[in-house]
Amino acid sequence: MRKLPLVSLTALVLAGCAASSATTEATPAVEATPVAALPYAPVIPKGTGIFAEASTLPFQAPDFSKIKESDYEPAIEQGIAIQLAEVDAIANNPEAPTFDNTIVAYEKSGQMLNRVYYVFGALTSANTNDNLDAIDGRTAPKLAAMRDSITLNPKFFQRVKTLYDNRATLNLDADQLQVLTLTYNNMVHNGALLDDAAKEQLKSINGELSSLQTEFGQKLTKGTKDGALVVTDKRKLAGLDAASIAAAEKAAADRGLPKGSYVVSLQNTTQQPLLPSMTDRGARQALFDKSWNRSEGGDANDTRPLILKIAALRARKAKLLGAGNYAEFQLYDQMAQTPAKAIGFLEQMLPALAAAQQRDANEINAMIKAEGGKFTVTPADWDFYAEKLRKKKFALDANEVKPYLEITNVLENGVFYAANQLYGLTFKKRTDIPVYHPDVTVYTVYDHDGSELALFYFDPWKRDNKSGGAWMSNFVDQSGLLGTKPVIFNVSNYTKPAPGQPALVTWDDANTMFHEFGHALHGMLSNQRYPSIAGTNTARDFVEFPSQFNENWMTDPKVLANFAKHYKTGAPMPAALVAKLKKASTFNQGYALGEAVTAALLDLKWHTLGADANVTDVNAFENKALASLGLHVDKVPPRYRTSYFRHIWSNGYASAYYAYSWTEMLNHDAFAWFEANGGMTRANGQRFRDMVLSRGHSREYADMYRDWAGRDPSIEPMLKARGLK
Repeated sequence: MRKLPLVSLTALVLAGCAASSATTEATPAVEATPVAALPYAPVIPKGTGIFAEASTLPFQAPDFSKIKESDYEPAIEQGIAIQLAEVDAIANNPEAPTFDNTIVAYEKSGQMLNRVYYVFGALTSANTNDNLDAIDGRTAPKLAAMRDSITLNPKFFQRVKTLYDNRATLNLDADQLQVLTLTYNNMVHNGALLDDAAKEQLKSINGELSSLQTEFGQKLTKGTKDGALVVTDKRKLAGLDAASIAAAEKAAADRGLPKGSYVVSLQNTTQQPLLPSMTDRGARQALFDKSWNRSEGGDANDTRPLILKIAALRARKAKLLGAGNYAEFQLYDQMAQTPAKAIGFLEQMLPALAAAQQRDANEINAMIKAEGGKFTVTPADWDFYAEKLRKKKFALDANEVKPYLEITNVLENGVFYAANQLYGLTFKKRTDIPVYHPDVTVYTVYDHDGSELALFYFDPWKRDNKSGGAWMSNFVDQSGLLGTKPVIFNVSNYTKPAPGQPALVTWDDANTMFHEFGHALHGMLSNQRYPSIAGTNTARDFVEFPSQFNENWMTDPKVLANFAKHYKTGAPMPAALVAKLKKASTFNQGYALGEAVTAALLDLKWHTLGADANVTDVNAFENKALASLGLHVDKVPPRYRTSYFRHIWSNGYASAYYAYSWTEMLNHDAFAWFEANGGMTRANGQRFRDMVLSRGHSREYADMYRDWAGRDPSIEPMLKARGLK
């Protein structure tokens, strides 16, 4: 997942993600200085503290050895004051608007705020605590109010509009025209043409949404932690390997539980990684129930009241801005463009998925019956019996694979090696860059000519104070205008080994490492002048394309042979095991793809509600929505239930979870192009880098893809790869 920084004003206005507030509290007094670069001398506040100037560390990396928690709130408030003053200076410039004094000036604004919030946002996701959460709650509405103050600033908008209306006479470069067009379109989209009364309504809605979305994320993190399964009878963990049991024992000790206790922490998804191994059916059901009900206990962590408010406010916002529903409002600048097209794309897979789910369920039920079971498969049983069926059909045991997947080896000799073969990149671990947690490692990334390209942070292990899932984001963006190179991090939630145990990951974990590094490559290889269109500042249904595409290289024979080696002996993964993995790659697709498509359609069901929908019961709405799909949701539930669907209620994927399937289509079509043109070669990698990865949003996505591939994408390679055709 690409997690957007939630503050970059140029990126946010261009992405149409502004979620804002009507009021702002007073900010601390800061020293003011004139801006000599402008033909007049507006007074701009001057920040103080560690975030006031760019870091002196390599790549302007944040200096976590000097940053204190008490630095964040005043720096955010100062950053808000500075950016508002910068935009006011642009808006009130007595000179006629030009691209330089309006658009370029805007692109340069907000640098202090970006510095502090990129760091603060990273920590509230990956290493939070009650104090940081409280700061987040206090500052979110202030940031939202600032976004509205800029988007709805009539003088600033008039300057942008004047340039846009006269764009044909301005002799702009292609990237300049793109930035101007996106800035204008998105200001209009976010309310710049509303009358004053409607603008005030919008500010109020945006402010409330900002607070509710922040609160949802905090409640879910706590609910996921509190929802962990606590076991006091070790026999309930039968089937788990020694490392998993040791990790559960350590997790209990870390929580101060009595000796003899074990804690199985929850990951963000419905299914849990230990379910395939747990032989005690009661324990499986207990773990599944903990996952399914983590945010529905009627307690302080129950997210359902927040969801009803968020959904209703989003529908009201869409109506105010002239859209029929929030999905229509959100998708206007995506590749899909309309909810109908996104839904139609997903629905074309439903018949094949329903058939695959029934076929797979029949096979599992036959196995249960043959073993003497008096029940049929439930969601809590599915992964356990699917794993047994996988072993039977393919003689493949997931635990047989893990010894060949030591995490550092996967990263350095797999993920990094593939990037070297395709793009000529090399990596060097460094220990002189301070990090925000001891789990984090840092690498300098060198380009094919030996020049320094980027800095990369890797934070793999699950912690109770970390959001679930895996994601990529930036500490510093690439920008030719600002002279900055990217500082990028990947965060995941793999199970940390107990002390003394090898750091082994699953096959799926390794795949996730390749996926998230695909996002990192999209950021690292960016080569754009303007920050708002650089790197991963792209549509949701395009941003997941480079990440999913990068997964393909994990099983490339040359790459796999380079990293899949036994952690003790160094022996390569046996050819027979590799063959079994490839043969099993289309196994269980009724579940694997079904849970994702179901979640995507659930998202769209929520966000195609009109402003008059008046939904009062989250569970009733969810049940009705799922029942309408014609899939076997009683056996294959959505990957995320409404109440813990962080992507759509807190992380910016509202109406856009379909993007994972949409970009999977792009991924498989792109890989088919590579296979038809020689596979993993430097020439092919360079072409993909030059025409896609480096381009950000400097061009329209369909045009960019068509120019690279020589055709529009087809869903056929995806259906074949999934074994559905």
